[in-house]
Amino acid sequence: MTIPETATRFAELMAVIRGRRSVRAFLPDPVPTDAIRRAIDAAGWAPSPHGTQPWRFAVLESRASREKLADAMSTTWRAQLALDGQDEAIIARRLANSRDRLLTPPVVAILCLYLGNAHDYPDADRQASEELMAVQSLGAAAQNFLLALEAEGLNAGWMCAPLFVPELVRTTLGLPEGLIPHAMFPIGRMASPPKVRPRIAPEDLVAAWFADEDIPNP
Repeated sequence: MTIPETATRFAELMAVIRGRRSVRAFLPDPVPTDAIRRAIDAAGWAPSPHGTQPWRFAVLESRASREKLADAMSTTWRAQLALDGQDEAIIARRLANSRDRLLTPPVVAILCLYLGNAHDYPDADRQASEELMAVQSLGAAAQNFLLALEAEGLNAGWMCAPLFVPELVRTTLGLPEGLIPHAMFPIGRMASPPKVRPRIAPEDLVAAWFADEDIPNP
């Protein structure tokens, strides 16, 4: 591959990466099912421990499934917000916004951790590391998924609400045991662009960089 070809590929990739936004407001317009399937395929190419791909998707196209989940999660979240000392007006507004994020977009995808193919170790430390590797790879799958949606001309947001009530999400949707809901992605076309947050400069993201001449001889 020539240098100009490499530069073009990098520019195209960065356009997708920088174009991705965490969208919260969606149009109700339908999205192509094939686009969602292609994004799931892209997620499957993320790196994972031992190549086990420890994640599974639940895709909610039907409004009934999204309403059922919104109702179940709202009950729990209301109690949590009250426990935090939020007043009723704020609780009502936040619950309404959360419900809109589930019901307005035409599709919501739930990304679940799946440890059914994880390696078993006799000691707790290595077993914990095995599970941590799986969680880390789930993040890589999520990023592939989101970037693929961006390349398809679609928008999505990343909601972590399932982390707080994974069993509630699983049982409400009737998902198989062994799936642990971690993230929720409303998918569609944005109704309004979200605020673009500033990024840390690359040089400030590097904590250390050891060049060859900095490595002492043995």
